[in-house]
This record gives sequence, C-alpha cells and structure tokens, in this order.
Amino acid sequence: MLIGFSASVFAQEKPVNQHNISLQQAVAMAKENNKTVQVFGIEQKAAQADYSDAKNTMLPTLGIGGMYQRFSKATLYDHGLNDATQVSRLPSPDGANLGVDLAFNIYSGGKTKSVIEESSYRNALAAINSKDQAGNIGLQTAVQYLDLIRLYHFKELILDQEKRAEARLKNITSFYKNQRVTKSDLLRAELTLSNVLLNKTQNENDIAIGSKRLAILINVSDSEVLFPSDTLLANNLKEVVISDKNDANNSYALQKMDMNSKIQSTRIKNLKSNYYPSLSFISAYGFNYPNYLFFKPIDQIYSAGFVGVKLNYNISSIYQNKNKVKAAKYRLDAIELQKDWIKDNVKDDISALNIKYGEALNRIEVTDKSIEQAKVNFEIINTKYLNQLSLLTDLLDADNLYQESRYTFVNAQISALIIYYKLQYTTGNL
Repeated sequence: MLIGFSASVFAQEKPVNQHNISLQQAVAMAKENNKTVQVFGIEQKAAQADYSDAKNTMLPTLGIGGMYQRFSKATLYDHGLNDATQVSRLPSPDGANLGVDLAFNIYSGGKTKSVIEESSYRNALAAINSKDQAGNIGLQTAVQYLDLIRLYHFKELILDQEKRAEARLKNITSFYKNQRVTKSDLLRAELTLSNVLLNKTQNENDIAIGSKRLAILINVSDSEVLFPSDTLLANNLKEVVISDKNDANNSYALQKMDMNSKIQSTRIKNLKSNYYPSLSFISAYGFNYPNYLFFKPIDQIYSAGFVGVKLNYNISSIYQNKNKVKAAKYRLDAIELQKDWIKDNVKDDISALNIKYGEALNRIEVTDKSIEQAKVNFEIINTKYLNQLSLLTDLLDADNLYQESRYTFVNAQISALIIYYKLQYTTGNL
C-alpha cells in the first residue's frame, strides 16, 4: 500500500550474494526467523505444555506398588534386659504385598478448576508476549529497512551533488587560470568537493552497517547482502487511513495487563477454595502375605480390595487463609489501576502519533514545493556566478539549500512511514 518498486532509483551492479527484498518480506521474515521471536515462541510452547498438564489434574491418580520384607528373629527380654530369648516371626519371616490404588477428586472447592483456568490464561499471556515480540521486531525491521531506503536515496543525491561540485571546480579552475577568480575560490571549491566525497564514503559505510543490522534482525547469514527493492510513493501516503484501527484496547500492553488481571482473579478463587472441604473417591486392590486378617496369622496369600470416599477439611484455613485472600485482592486492585494508567498512556501515544503523522504529510507537501524553488534559485545563482555577478559563497549556499531541501523531502517521507508503523505496533496491528 505504501511502497513501490523503482529500478531507476536503486539501479546498480549487484554482487553475487546480494538479494532483493521488499519491506513486507523483510517484516514477515523477521517476525518468523528472528532469534528473540523464536525464544518467545519456545516459551509459548512451554506454556501450552503447562496448560495440558494442568488439565490432567482432573484425571484420577492411579498407582501400583509392591513390597517384600524378610524379618529377623525377634529378641524377647524378661526382667528388664535380662533373660533374652529369640523367636521367629509367625507364621513366616517373609512378608510381601502387591496392589493398585485409585483416587479421584470429586470436590475441592473449585481448586482444580481455578488451577486449570489460571494455566489457560498463562498460556494466552505467553501467546500475547510472542505476538508482542514479533510486532516489536517487525517494527525494528521496518525502521531499519526504511533507514536503508533513506541512505540509498541520499546516495543518489550525493552522487548528483558530486557531479555539480566537480563541474563547479572545473569551471573555477578555468576561471583561476584566466585570473577571473581568486585562489580562495579555488580552495573553497576543492574543499567543498572533498566534503562531498567524505559524505559519500560515510553514506556508503552507513549502508553497509544498516544492511548487516537488517540481516541480523531477519536472521540470515552474514555473507548475505540485503538490498531494499522498495522505494517511496509519496502520493500514496495521504491515502493511508488508520483512524478506524486506533483502538487502544487492542494494544499488546493492555492485552497483557488484561490477562494478568484474569490470572490474579483465578489466584483469588484458588485461595478461596481453601475454605471448603475436599471430597475424593478412593479404591484399592492387592495381594498380601501372610494373612493377618485372622488370629493367629495364617501362612497364606490373600487378596482384598475396597472402595470408599474420603472427606477432608482443614479447620485452620478459617484463620490462616484470610490475609492471603486479602493480599491477593489488593494485588488485583493494583493491576486494575495499572491497567487504567497504561490505557491512558496508549491513548496518548496514539493521539501523538496521529498528530505527528499529519505533520509529516504536511512537511512532505511543503518540502516537495520547496525543492523546485531551491533548484530554480540554485540555477539563477549559478548563472550569475558564471557571469561573475555573484560570490562563490552565495553559490555554495544555494547549492546547500537545494541539497538540504531534497534531504528534507526524503526524511519527511521516511518519517511518515516510520510513524505509520509505530502506530500499527502501538495499536496491536503489526
């Protein structure tokens, strides 16, 4: 919607390992391949596993166990520790059991449900964190990509300025040989060309650095040179309408605070469940040796089982749980207050970005007109200088004004696009 291909602006000889990439491709690749995004994705998978584990608490617990014992002879004492005698354990020195047991929670005051609910909210929070990080990296990638576009535009402008500086130096050198200008004009012309060449080198270095930073964000090999295939379409910027998506409630920060509020609410439910009794269904079946069900013990294996219910109530929870619930409610109040504060700030950020976006569009319109005015002014001063009707200082000022107006035009377009992407991220749409 904002970007279009322009072969004329970025036409150059590309190295073998250089690849064209559009802004949308760069953002999409970064949101998927960036290492920090992958870290949050792994954490989201862990939260999903925790949620699945929490749901398993509703299932009955089933266990199996066995034991074997061999008793030594028992030493019997009469008259204190005197008259010791040893006898064997009846009916056998061996003892063993093997069995299974089953327990199923019937009621626990809503504790199990609250644990599962909290885990589900934590899973949702992890998903929001992952989207937030992906959106943040997408914003960083867009800003870095747009900065590269800025630098490539500057490269074209600097090359154009270099041609003007070379032509000017050539003319001034000819004037100096014919004694039409002083040595100072020649030196200033040479110095101006040197400064342009320094700016050219600096801009090329910035392009190399920016390309590496973009590669890191997208997580591609260091040997890859990424070349932005998109350029600006200033006429389309005014067509971008985002007022219908400026919902503060959709921002990642508010989504996370809303989820934290739900998590704290489930914690309160969990704590309140301690006020209620717990009821469980229990059952067991096993084999035992020897048979102690009768007296005297019988040298035989027997099997038996049971089913029943178990009721438990912690009386101390009446006074031990009170302050825990109160503290949890205070924390919930703090979260709700913080949520309101964040909402106010998000609304303020959205309002400020909208104002700045309108300002950037207006700056584009103004600077677009100023370029033609600065160009005409430069041509007039240049003609006067060639006819020795103006000073070199005036010509250099006119040249700098022309160059600055074109810089400002590029910066205005880039700024508008950066503000647009910031607004997209702030409203949770990136």
